[in-house]
Amino acid sequence: MIPPPETVLVETTRVKCDGATDIAPALGHPRVWLEIDEQGYVDCGYCDRRFVLRGGPADGVNQKTMLDISGGMSL
Repeated sequence: MIPPPETVLVETTRVKCDGATDIAPALGHPRVWLEIDEQGYVDCGYCDRRFVLRGGPADGVNQKTMLDISGGMSL
């Protein structure tokens, strides 16, 4: 299992991801909306960025031990 390249703590269960970074925003991917489920996290299907719900079941857990959840994507 490969750990996600980046973990972002969020306050809401619906998040957006476009893969952009502060260094190279043009190198991102199409914007997608992701929904965090009862596991407390979701991974972007494009860039593997992991979004963890603050205070949820995945908050504070070693992310390397958790499976990839790429779901709820919509354009």
